[in-house]
Amino acid sequence: MLYIFLFFLLAVCFLLGMTWMRIGLFNLSGSALERWLRNVTNTPLKSMFAGIFMTVILQSSSAVTVIAVGLVSARILTFPQTIGIILGTNIGTTVTLEILSFDLSVVIIPLLTAGAICLFFRSAKVKSTGFIFMGIGIIFAAMNGFGWLSSPLTSVDYVHNFIVRMENSMFYAFLIGVLLTAVIQSSTVVTGIAMSFIGTGIFSLETGILIMMGSNIGTCSTALLAGIGAGNEARLTAYAHLWLNIIGVLAFLPFISFLADWSIVLTANPETQLAHASVIFNIICSAAVLPFSHQFGRFIIKMHKRSPRIR
Repeated sequence: MLYIFLFFLLAVCFLLGMTWMRIGLFNLSGSALERWLRNVTNTPLKSMFAGIFMTVILQSSSAVTVIAVGLVSARILTFPQTIGIILGTNIGTTVTLEILSFDLSVVIIPLLTAGAICLFFRSAKVKSTGFIFMGIGIIFAAMNGFGWLSSPLTSVDYVHNFIVRMENSMFYAFLIGVLLTAVIQSSTVVTGIAMSFIGTGIFSLETGILIMMGSNIGTCSTALLAGIGAGNEARLTAYAHLWLNIIGVLAFLPFISFLADWSIVLTANPETQLAHASVIFNIICSAAVLPFSHQFGRFIIKMHKRSPRIR
């Protein structure tokens, strides 16, 4: 029970680190990014790059999608303008995973120390910087904790059987990714945990890829919740995010072993292999839909029988 408690404690710490980092980044640039977003969404390609950029800055695809839903609800953007943004968020969120794949344990103490010092200043910008430093430090500390905990955790019979079921069932591993992400509200946290477990050989890269794919769908729950009561057109943005990930997963399911092989060719580091798999998966899915963004929009409208404003 102790190991299971420590696992959930580390998951909470990871989520806390992501939240603090996101708060700091948003406080430094959030309102300016929203104003900028209104001016760079006149074409799907520009919208996609805007989505990538905002997701890298805010470190959350869900946050960017929720912002897009809010802007549509406020009639600042239209549903068609948000399709490119959604395509970009899926690519932007993979940057965090690539960063997490590096061993930066030596910077944990300096980051936490610098962050704590910054929090004592009155300046909002300095405090926001402190939140960023503290968040990053906590994230890397949690990642190291997962690496240490993964081996003793498998000695628990329930956990061992749980992992065996994931290894033996594609659907089970995928479902775990969906449910955990829907509960934790962060695909990065769930995939980051999977990276730590792959790094210590607890389960295979293919299982990690299935969890990552499931987390892509689970993260859509945030936008769907934000769409409640936000108006018909705003809900279409949330539905587009969900359908993009569902279609991408269905298209890639027969090729999981190939995706794993491509990732292994790129790097020998098991944790980085999952990060690379996430990049390949999301870039291919978004790039494949981008030329057909207008048709994709019409598909969403037809599926949910809505008629959005067109500019």
